[in-house]
Amino acid sequence: MALMTAPAATDSATVATVATAGIVAFFEALTPQSVAEISHYYAPQARFKDPFNDVTGVPAITGIFAHMFVALESPRFVVTERIVQGQQCFLTWEFRFRFKRFKPTQEQVIWGGSHLVFSSDGLVILHRDYWDAAEELYEKLPVVGSVMRWLKKRANS
Repeated sequence: MALMTAPAATDSATVATVATAGIVAFFEALTPQSVAEISHYYAPQARFKDPFNDVTGVPAITGIFAHMFVALESPRFVVTERIVQGQQCFLTWEFRFRFKRFKPTQEQVIWGGSHLVFSSDGLVILHRDYWDAAEELYEKLPVVGSVMRWLKKRANS
């Protein structure tokens, strides 16, 4: 019986499809220990940007995700949809976690999306996260949350 292997990724769409499957599996299984494996998925000078960070390079990106496990309890990603086109993809996701001090038993959810651009060898060269920090995070915090809800109410009236 012949050994079956995955088809070689030869065109940019195939590279992106294979890379997307790998990065989704990586993030959905992310642990404090596996954060160190980011270099298997990101190019050395990859850029990562979200509402709080704008960094370049694998060490800086690794630091962001390592800090996530220090600052939050049980953080995890659930990818809900993916669109792959050319050498890029867009993922929609849920980020689930608990605050360590504020309502530590209540799971929080942030809904967002990620735009990823891949190099010709399937490594992420750009990772841009989109999510609403005001609605998804600040409104859930004491004091800041009440101010944000008040501002939102004033803006909508």
